[in-house]
Amino acid sequence: MRNPFFDKSFLFRRPPRSCYNPGMPAKLTLGFLGTGRMACALAKGVIRAGLVTPRQVFGSDPLAAARTAFGKATGARIVLGNRRVLEAASVLVLATKPDQANAVLKEIRDHFTRRHLLVSIAAGVPTIRLEAALPAGSRVVRVMPNTPALIGASASAFARGKHATKADGDLVQRLFAAVGLVFPLKESLLDAVTGLSGSGPAYVYQFIEALSDGGVAAGLPRDVATQLAAKTVLGSAQMVLETGLHPGALKDMVTSPGGTTIEGLYELEKGKFRGTVISAVRAAAAKSQKLGQA
Repeated sequence: MRNPFFDKSFLFRRPPRSCYNPGMPAKLTLGFLGTGRMACALAKGVIRAGLVTPRQVFGSDPLAAARTAFGKATGARIVLGNRRVLEAASVLVLATKPDQANAVLKEIRDHFTRRHLLVSIAAGVPTIRLEAALPAGSRVVRVMPNTPALIGASASAFARGKHATKADGDLVQRLFAAVGLVFPLKESLLDAVTGLSGSGPAYVYQFIEALSDGGVAAGLPRDVATQLAAKTVLGSAQMVLETGLHPGALKDMVTSPGGTTIEGLYELEKGKFRGTVISAVRAAAAKSQKLGQA
């Protein structure tokens, strides 16, 4: 069976009526505290999947341009002020930068009730900090998505806070499945997720750029080299997901004795390619942990 994750039609087709709102609360309302790119991607995904209608989605942002872009892209209702979002929505998505989270939580604290669920996508901010900033017993779920959510191809993970229920976790899983792949994990692993899939797209973009540079150095036109590089990465990733084979086994399938590929791999090994990538993931994970401790 073809993996719909890489089927472009999956990004745009509307689900059948029989698939609408599977297990969703009958009156789900979704509010975004911050309406940047990730918020826009998630809102578009859940609307496209039929989990909510545009009229069930609300957003606020201190930047007028961000509010306007969010409203145009999603058809959602734009309100002025985070407190208005709490009045309108039961599920709240904290979609701010980490250093802005405390200010937003302080603003909404006195209006946060038992009917509310906070879903935070603020990188590195642990549930214990989120819970401490809200009334006692508040339900919180922390999520680490990544930017390919913009095209419905996110790789995300989430962890429930102390008071969040299994039903809350199921709801978050359905919401983020609308924009890609999502895993429930222990919160202690979310910093590792940040270092891998949260920051990983930047590593991949740099690798694609380097592949393209190599093609240009070997004589290819830039536009051709970039398209070949990007398609090579996409196809290789699809092979890993669809075959279920270990990446090392797939690598060996390409590597003939005394051939061109082993020469290239030898150069990567001399440059400590694998070790450098591992170090990048570990460094980003450690930075995420430090942000959470700030």
